[in-house]
Order: sequence, then C-alpha cells, then structure tokens
Amino acid sequence: MSGSLDRFERVVRSISAEVVGPTPAPAETVEHEEPHPFETRNIHPDLPTKVRKLFDDGHWEQSVFEAFKFIEKEVKRISGIRGKTGYQLMMDAFNENSPKVQLNGLATESEIDEQKGYKFIFTGAAAGIRNPRGHEVDIGDTPDEALDYLALASLLLRRLDAAGLR
Repeated sequence: MSGSLDRFERVVRSISAEVVGPTPAPAETVEHEEPHPFETRNIHPDLPTKVRKLFDDGHWEQSVFEAFKFIEKEVKRISGIRGKTGYQLMMDAFNENSPKVQLNGLATESEIDEQKGYKFIFTGAAAGIRNPRGHEVDIGDTPDEALDYLALASLLLRRLDAAGLR
C-alpha cells in the first residue's frame, strides 16, 4: 500500500510543478550602489580624470591641488598671459579695468562688481587653496573638505563656461 501512496505523491508533485511552476528561489539581496561623491556634489566633468582617481585613492589634498592647477591652466589659456602664475595671474586676468578674462559686459556697476568679485575669488583660490598644496608636505584634507574645494573649483569652471570662454 505504501508503494501506491508513494506513486500517488509523485504524480501529485509532478502535476503541481507543471501547474504552479518551479518553486521560486529565495529573493536575492540586490546591493544598492551609492552614487560617487563627485556625482552627489556635481563636480565639473571637465576636471582631469586624475582628480577623481587621486580622490578615490585617498589622496584628497593632491586631488584638490590638481583641480586648481587645471583652473590656473585654463585661465592662462583663455587670457593668453604668459610668465605669471597664481595670485598675479588671476589679478591681471580678471582686472575689471582691462580684463583678459571678461565674465560679462562690464556695462553696469553690478557687472563691474561681479568681475571684481570673481577676480578675488579666483585669486583667493590660487593663493589660499592651490599654493599651500603645492608647497607644503602635509595639508591633511579630509574627504569632505576636498569635496568642498572641488565644488569651488567646479563653480569657477562653470562661471568660465557661462561666460562662453571655454
């Protein structure tokens, strides 16, 4: 009798498998990948690829240094100024009286103020962010500080973009 029950059980299981289908495998855990900090901070995509590689490898101050070297190189290219770097390059390039890098029409007091303001932002970034990383051994940026500096670098590049200079 048990042989008949065994056969009956096999028949029921086979019919059940045909009607219902195979037993689904347990749901796999899908790992949700977090976006890269460069995406969440909207870091400018034109920064050299080594900026992101250095950041990813934990070389945060070097990543910042490379980003601001790139900005300096862009200002030199746009302005055509040779033989000057850092502070003096930025002061000359963005000089509101005879700008080599003109961000707006300089037709109103507000536009002149904007040009002056960006002159000092670019100059301050060269003197206060880029230079120390080029001359000091251990700056010690944290990842969040580096991202803040890179966001500023991105803002400066976007301002050049908005002026149609890049």
